[in-house]
Amino acid sequence: MKTIYLDCGMGAAGDMLTAALLELLSEDQRMDFIEKVNSLGIPGVRFEVKPSVKCGITGTHVSVLVDGTEEAEEMFMHHHHDHEHDHEHAHDHEHGHDHDHDFGHDHDHGHDHSHTHSHSGLHDIEHIVRGHLDLPENVKDDVMAVYSLIGEAESHVHGVDMDQIHFHEVGTMDAVADVTAVCLLMDILSPQQVICSPVHVGSGKVRCAHGLLPVPAPATAYILRDVPIYGGRIQGELCTPTGAALLRHFVTSFGDMPPMRVSAVGYGMGNKDFEAANCVRAMLGDTGTSGDTVAELSLNVDDMTAEQIGFLTETLFSAGALEVYTVPIGMKKSRPGTLISVMTRESDKDRIIELIFRHSTTLGIRENISRRYTLERRIETVKTKFGDVRKKVSAGYGVTREKFEYDDLSRIASENGMSINDVLRDINE
Repeated sequence: MKTIYLDCGMGAAGDMLTAALLELLSEDQRMDFIEKVNSLGIPGVRFEVKPSVKCGITGTHVSVLVDGTEEAEEMFMHHHHDHEHDHEHAHDHEHGHDHDHDFGHDHDHGHDHSHTHSHSGLHDIEHIVRGHLDLPENVKDDVMAVYSLIGEAESHVHGVDMDQIHFHEVGTMDAVADVTAVCLLMDILSPQQVICSPVHVGSGKVRCAHGLLPVPAPATAYILRDVPIYGGRIQGELCTPTGAALLRHFVTSFGDMPPMRVSAVGYGMGNKDFEAANCVRAMLGDTGTSGDTVAELSLNVDDMTAEQIGFLTETLFSAGALEVYTVPIGMKKSRPGTLISVMTRESDKDRIIELIFRHSTTLGIRENISRRYTLERRIETVKTKFGDVRKKVSAGYGVTREKFEYDDLSRIASENGMSINDVLRDINE
């Protein structure tokens, strides 16, 4: 089974996860990836990649430049959409990096300014991601699922509705870039499971927009509930809310590294120097074909409309559900009803359960723990007279299956006034 193991012994942050996963690609793939993310059109954003050495280990550091400057990600909740204020920001964050970048771990920065701050809400993020970025739909879903985790945490911590949460504009672009990069890399690598070590969150306190906060920061602590975490001698915030949300969304289980045949190792470096290498390590390999464990949640309803069930299904997929399907059933009092079944990773289960209760009429949910066996999947790009077309290739257990991406086929068919069958025939010829 294709597996990624993440060693988060020095915490986790968006840029470090990006760099670690980037190193798992071939040299050509890395160049293509950087070109791809720099052409996405994230407002004012550019990625830069450079080698970095920590404790004698060579890895990669990824910088996100916003309008030519590597800025601090200020993911602090604001109660107003746009407001003018004169203030001094004197952030003294101990994270692990020396530069102005929240994902960097350890940055000290102070700046005086008197201008209008623009803050973006979750709906603005979704407008950027879904309306302007050239990404596969599943990657857009992953990006918004990660942001939903951050928004839910900020909503819980500050005691306000999610639609009242607003992020500093510069920090938003920085964060969108890192979250998008990690989601796109996960799509390219297509692991069947992601296992992560217990997460080192750091210790002490960190000064943020709301004052002096304990480490882990409240939003990070909320996101990482039920996840094995620990502190230590290093003073500072080693795991950011964005890093925590990315782990929570993609990691299927937390624990020790399993027996695996490793094919690639990546090191995503921070800037700060410690007695331990300041990095996230990612290992790509094969853990055999023993299958992975998923939770199957089921509920029966007889008082939900088709529209309500459709909305629930879309919401669950956006939150990371592996599969959602319905079956018509007969219920008590001779009422027709619907069996709704949801397959989810253990790490996403609590979030999925909350969403089911919020968006359905059920009074109870049943759980079964199952093992699933899947073919190893990858995406290939085929050059055709219509341009590049993506093809899904699945292999394992002595079989290989290939299927062209439906979104690409439907786009070509629409643009050329053809049927999908005609497009397939021309491509195959």
